[in-house]
Amino acid sequence: MARIDLDLAHSYLAAPRSDEDYALLPLKMTFADGGAYALLGPSGCGKTTMLNIISGLLQPSEGTVFFDGVDKTDASPQQRNIAQVFQFPVIYDTMTVGENLAFPLKNRKVPKAQIKERVGQIAEMLEMSHQLDARASGLSADAKQKISLGRGLVRPDVSAILFDEPLTVIDPHLKWQLRRKLKQIHRELKLTLIYVTHDQVEALTFAEQILVMSRGKVVQIGTPEALFERPAHTFVGHFIGSPGMNLMPVTVIDGVVSVAGQRVAVPDSLRIPDGELTLGIRPEYTYMAPAGEPGVVQALVETVQHVGAFRLLTAKLGDHVVRARIDLEHVAPEPGSTAGFTLLSAHSCFYQNEELLA
Repeated sequence: MARIDLDLAHSYLAAPRSDEDYALLPLKMTFADGGAYALLGPSGCGKTTMLNIISGLLQPSEGTVFFDGVDKTDASPQQRNIAQVFQFPVIYDTMTVGENLAFPLKNRKVPKAQIKERVGQIAEMLEMSHQLDARASGLSADAKQKISLGRGLVRPDVSAILFDEPLTVIDPHLKWQLRRKLKQIHRELKLTLIYVTHDQVEALTFAEQILVMSRGKVVQIGTPEALFERPAHTFVGHFIGSPGMNLMPVTVIDGVVSVAGQRVAVPDSLRIPDGELTLGIRPEYTYMAPAGEPGVVQALVETVQHVGAFRLLTAKLGDHVVRARIDLEHVAPEPGSTAGFTLLSAHSCFYQNEELLA
């Protein structure tokens, strides 16, 4: 495995003139040896561009790529010793499952005994031991992608394994199984894994560190807990969560918060700087409470939806939408009624120019 250091930017244009011309804005970051990372963001944010630069499929227009302190900016994928798993299965249909898994090792002249041992180990991890002699051509898309994953994992000497949305074509139930399996494999083999996805559930359940990307920029790097509890940017608050964070403009003067024409008493535990700010609070922390209590505003209830183990309540506060998750044992207000909601608490975040205030 390898430590990977990036200090680069990339544009697909010959002469970029503004930030909009860059697929990746200037960045400096390190992927630690043996870490599990996810690159998370919407389509077009630069995730695959970064992955292809790391793998050597794409050379950055500016800057450098280092593996374990050695400059690999101009090195090919083979010279970087990278394994990459793509969105759609890349396998040999004329071979068996076992032959597909063994192929990367045979190409490197690994002794037969070692190949058999390693293929058996990976097949057991992927729960494919009973299919080693089956022809790949007759397998389902799910099974073929498992083979593709296995071929990425089978080489024990790779610098890193890169995954480019590998579970897109997988059945939803099997996605959960494979995410759990990848996490287990990472713990057992201590591989450096970098996983590209636009699915926050995949990123949050798989990775130890998540890079949230937007418009070619890494807006936050952190653990799943940090991204949920303290989003460093309003985009992270909006993008992470289902639904995302409640965000609305507020005015703070002498410690008094005004939101949508309502003056809100601030709890003693909060210290909020004066100014025009954006308030952010998760629906999970937006509790129903009596009007007049510190931190509570009144809003007009629009809908109450049953979502499995909880209800999702949507209300309007002036022109702004407020969402709250209500436990099933609590009585939900009727649509069209007015109810109190806690917006100011220890879980509230405040943003200026979209960046989190300390």
